Amino acid sequence: MDSLKYAVLAWDERLRGLFARIGSFAPGLLLRLILAVEFMEAGLQKLHGDNWFGDIHSDFPFPFNVLPVGLSWFIATWAEIIGAALLVVGLGTRYAAAMLMVVTFVAAYAVHFPPPGAGLAEFWQGYAVSNQGFGNYKLPLLFFIMFLALLGNGPGKLSLDHWIARRNGLA
Repeated sequence: MDSLKYAVLAWDERLRGLFARIGSFAPGLLLRLILAVEFMEAGLQKLHGDNWFGDIHSDFPFPFNVLPVGLSWFIATWAEIIGAALLVVGLGTRYAAAMLMVVTFVAAYAVHFPPPGAGLAEFWQGYAVSNQGFGNYKLPLLFFIMFLALLGNGPGKLSLDHWIARRNGLA
């Protein structure tokens, strides 16, 4: 029976080692890539589309509601495009994540959250991904949480940030 116990413990130790190696690069890489795809798509749509911020600009939180509409559009477009490109290669990942968190918050506040004064029931109905109204803030919330993971844990080993840190003796 002891040999079975030691065999199970040995397998457990090997699996933990494997999971640790995978965990050192895969989660950060996959988070960066999925967020990059979403934000690059949004940025390119803005770059090649019409500026519709004028319709919702008054709903932006302060100080974003006092910026000229054209400037807001320019900042959002290029923050999404540049932030996505930085996420792909893992360069300045924590700064790119923080920048895109701000973009996500402004979008959620202006577009996805229910209007001020809405009841708690309507707020909870907004935790959805649908076209049925009620805010639909589930996706921005998930993006925000994914960015928090990148802020806290960094980009992972498959990134320029990690390579630069190793090259400078910081990792």
